[in-house]
Amino acid sequence: MKYLLFTFFSLYLFVGCSDKTAHEKKHTTKETATIETYYTCSMHPSVREKKPGKCPICGMNLTKVNIALEHDDHQKEKQGTETYYCKDNPDFTSPKPGTCPLDGSKLVKKSQTLGAVGRVKLRNLQVSHFKANMFSVTSMKMQKNIRLLGTLLKSEQRESNIPARIKGRVEKVFVESTGAFIKKGDPVLKLYSPQLLTGAEEFLIAKKNYFSNKKNKDFKELYEQSIERMKLWGVQESQLDSWAKSGKIPREIIIYSPVTGIVEKKNAVKGKYFKEGESFFNLVDLSLLWVEMDVYEHESALVKIDQSVDFEFSAYPGEKWTGEIDFINPVLNPKTHTLKVRTTLENTDGKLKPGMLAEASLTVKLEGTPLVVPRTAVIDTGKRKIVWLEKAESTYEAQMVRTGFESEGFVEIKEGLNENDKVVIDGNFLLDAQAQLTGAYEDTSKVNAHQH
Repeated sequence: MKYLLFTFFSLYLFVGCSDKTAHEKKHTTKETATIETYYTCSMHPSVREKKPGKCPICGMNLTKVNIALEHDDHQKEKQGTETYYCKDNPDFTSPKPGTCPLDGSKLVKKSQTLGAVGRVKLRNLQVSHFKANMFSVTSMKMQKNIRLLGTLLKSEQRESNIPARIKGRVEKVFVESTGAFIKKGDPVLKLYSPQLLTGAEEFLIAKKNYFSNKKNKDFKELYEQSIERMKLWGVQESQLDSWAKSGKIPREIIIYSPVTGIVEKKNAVKGKYFKEGESFFNLVDLSLLWVEMDVYEHESALVKIDQSVDFEFSAYPGEKWTGEIDFINPVLNPKTHTLKVRTTLENTDGKLKPGMLAEASLTVKLEGTPLVVPRTAVIDTGKRKIVWLEKAESTYEAQMVRTGFESEGFVEIKEGLNENDKVVIDGNFLLDAQAQLTGAYEDTSKVNAHQH
């Protein structure tokens, strides 16, 4: 009897302790991690089988995969917390709704569409071969250097002409050819015009009558009107004085240039008859030139009036010109998706020639101090942008982000990360490959489209 009681008591202790140990072990495993085993194809990670075999798509041998899933911790992190921010000052955030202390507006709830899309826990063997460089998300002042290609053009504001102010026939041309430089006051041609000769004779008569009877107001008005009419027809005051002294009018009257410029088009030839308003010569002043540049659509919002632009020309290596943007085309070119902007450059020495190509550099200081990460930290799939975060030892999480401008190797993060988050900048493509191979991305329907 004593032997039976002793046996029963020993069996009770053994079973009870074993059950308790198994329960504790099971409970610990549940709290830490669960090992999931399946077989997949290295070329088609969407394939998941419970047993080894061949890939139903390509026929390759399936590979065994073990994944450690931290269910409890992962779910807590996935749930996250709500965040609110100032509409006009997104740098201020709050975990609760309320009023923005900066401008008094109502706080806006931050979008929760961007979140974790996958997680990878490396095994001990993988950790020994994986070296990741980390970067702490930080805020900084950004500036963007925009490189542009421009073309030198004639300034439309500097185009002019020498018109026929009265009808007549050209008897002699003093300008030899197109491209000749004409100064204001230079003689350009001789013109035979009966109407001009008649006006000159009337000038001499009006002058004679006025000087013979200066007290007569009518003679004075006629004399002044005759002088004004001759000047409007292009006659110089020196010519009128010469005619008055000699008392004679030349049959052919010299026409002088009223402007300075380079002859762009020569219309005047000997024997050609011109009507009033027709142009003898078309001129252009090259002392000021336009530089017209194309700005790509994604950078067009950064360009503003009065921004300084530096220029270099291949004809003058090492020399720089500086101008300011004075015109921005309000319409985008629908074919090239570029925006025309323009700068005016001084060219008093005549070194620059229309048609030259200019290499332009525009430095824009971006507003605020946004959160940034190195460009290498962002994996752009075309459909989404992903950054890998270090969540724990040997554990990394893929986080979707919304990016802004890129500058000097850094990318602005508008949404998806917080300051001081640890992101992978070297080794993130290996994590991405591991996630695809093991099917760690949550949206498995898009894995096949996730290519780099």
